[in-house]
Amino acid sequence: MKSDKTESSLLSDEGNEDNASLKPEAAHSISRRWFLRSASIGAAALSYSCATGKKTIIQGFEKTPEDPDLTKGWVPVSDRKVRVGIVGYGYCQFGAVFEFQNHPNVEVVAVSDLIPDRCTALAKECRCSKTYPSLEELVKDDTVEAVFIATDAPSHARHAIDALRHGKHVASAVPAIFGSLEDADQLFEAVKASGLKYMMFETSCFHEDLFAMRRIYAAGGLGKLIYSEGEYYHYMPEPLPSYKDWRVGLPPQWYPTHSNAYEIGVTGGRFTEVSCFGMPSIVDHLKPANNHYRNPFGTEIALFRTSDGGMSRMGVSWDTPGDGGERGRIRGQKGSFHEKYEGLEKSLPGLHRPPLPPGVSS
Repeated sequence: MKSDKTESSLLSDEGNEDNASLKPEAAHSISRRWFLRSASIGAAALSYSCATGKKTIIQGFEKTPEDPDLTKGWVPVSDRKVRVGIVGYGYCQFGAVFEFQNHPNVEVVAVSDLIPDRCTALAKECRCSKTYPSLEELVKDDTVEAVFIATDAPSHARHAIDALRHGKHVASAVPAIFGSLEDADQLFEAVKASGLKYMMFETSCFHEDLFAMRRIYAAGGLGKLIYSEGEYYHYMPEPLPSYKDWRVGLPPQWYPTHSNAYEIGVTGGRFTEVSCFGMPSIVDHLKPANNHYRNPFGTEIALFRTSDGGMSRMGVSWDTPGDGGERGRIRGQKGSFHEKYEGLEKSLPGLHRPPLPPGVSS
């Protein structure tokens, strides 16, 4: 399938977060950089694993090694606590794994899940006494300043728009939108109209390698980018449990953020053209007759033109066993990065990710 001048659905601008202004002291304004770093969404996001009865670790969700220097050098940028509401505690329990409840600058004041048992479990995990039966009820709470949306992917845009319209800053799990350019337009307009902060928690942007790529690119160590690659390989022979079975037959390029971040998360740019090939899947739940998306492809490889004229190959696969994960590499006129920097620049900025506060795990 081919499409010209098609913009990526990855709406996040994590690639520019290092250049954002830092104004945490403003009583009613949460700067994007401060919220991202203080909430520890980057390194903490790398640690999540979906909990099952057998403690099975799902491919791509492996826990990163413990870092003994994890908190070394951490300094609070404010003594204020952001009052956060958390919505969603599904199979992967993303509502709690970002560890808002353990951050000294965050107070979880309300939680919600449509399923009462899950709502109770989320409240217990976040040490929060106030619960709501739905996001629609939680966003009416005037004590909530910001909402983290960890609901099903098809609902992200609708839930984010609702929270913004109720005057809440919003962060959502990926993807920002799910298979609808109209939803992307509506979310973008809602953010502009609200004057509030919207953040998509693209965890790949805080992988150690991608974080380094972004710093090197901003310092000019890569020069003009010629080519990038990103891969999101996540073998799923059986669908993960999901609300209204949204993960059954998931179309790969409707969930491309963890691979596409290896271009967009580095440059802050976008994709302008795409040519994509797919392979029909032999996995039963990925066959079109067995899923409501009617998508025949379990693997798709896309070649993009980028907004600065470069090229990018992005692969996503749900049906190929063996080696898996989220990773990428990048090449520019002045240097390249594949596990390490090799290039012409001899003086580079610090490439280590920001430290986390004591009590927040990696």
